[in-house]
Amino acid sequence: MSSPFPFSAIVAQDTMKLAMLIAAVDPSVGGVLVLGDRGTGKSTAVRALAALLPKMRATVGCKYGCDPASSSVSCAECATLKASGATIKSHLISVPVIDLPLGATEDRVVGALDLESALARGVKTFEPGLLAKANRGFLYIDEVNLLEDHLVDLLIDVAASGENLVEREGLSVRHPAKFVLIGSGNPEEGELRPQLLDRFGLSVDVTTPQNIEERVAVIKRRDQFECDTQTFTTTWKRAEDKLRKQIAAARERVKTVEVTDAALTRAAQICMALGTDGLRGELTLIRAARALAALEDVATVGDDQLRRVAPMALAHRLRRDPLDDSGSAIRVERALAEIFTEVASATA
Repeated sequence: MSSPFPFSAIVAQDTMKLAMLIAAVDPSVGGVLVLGDRGTGKSTAVRALAALLPKMRATVGCKYGCDPASSSVSCAECATLKASGATIKSHLISVPVIDLPLGATEDRVVGALDLESALARGVKTFEPGLLAKANRGFLYIDEVNLLEDHLVDLLIDVAASGENLVEREGLSVRHPAKFVLIGSGNPEEGELRPQLLDRFGLSVDVTTPQNIEERVAVIKRRDQFECDTQTFTTTWKRAEDKLRKQIAAARERVKTVEVTDAALTRAAQICMALGTDGLRGELTLIRAARALAALEDVATVGDDQLRRVAPMALAHRLRRDPLDDSGSAIRVERALAEIFTEVASATA
């Protein structure tokens, strides 16, 4: 298998990279939606991030890569093994990155009866689908805005429950399907269904670099990578190792980062000012800010973290305003400016 392009070597696209790092530190943030031009490094960044993450421990022989240390989220086989008190063998595996093609059938996505076993041995065996393979990893959907409605409905259900239930051909199988959902697409080719859009914790826009130096750097690095992958990867190894350690440390720190009542109040003020529906906006905002604080080794979530993650956590949750044709990101920035200007005036 060919080596992925180093995450650290991706030129610019800082907002996209930060959103993916936040989702890697705390998967409960809810995944990342990346919208923008073709050829701006969206799929490159997803595969680069997965390769950057530390390997994870999984139960030997488990089709779903269950965590042997987890006391709750397990498939039926692993749950039975744990309940019996038997010694559970484990090994380290790479974080999976699974592509969900637009033309995939429902059986391929959720899993189905293994026909070969059924015909050859008369045994009904479940053949896991893409959702099973993506468990504890990343499920990547390019051109997610063009995904067929029946697959969108499936993803919404599984993303909400963290489990995949398959009942067909006399089979009834339930297995864990917790993954970081990464979607990319060009908004000019069609809009995303609101129900699926709401399932993405963070949303960022990417554009083709307009700075000549950045464009030259992108072309130069990509050409070097393709001409001599090994040398290029070795050159960026130190930066990759440093970032890998930062992510691993942040995953441990995020549990101890303090979220004060003041931070909760500020998050609520921001969401109320923007008129976001429900409370998912506040929850995502707080989780993303906490993950950012952990990445930067900050002990307490403050206004700085909230302000930096608010556009990516809230822009895609805004209602359309017929009297305001400015973009969602601009509306978020405007609301943030007003709120923090008032805060500065009040404390002056």
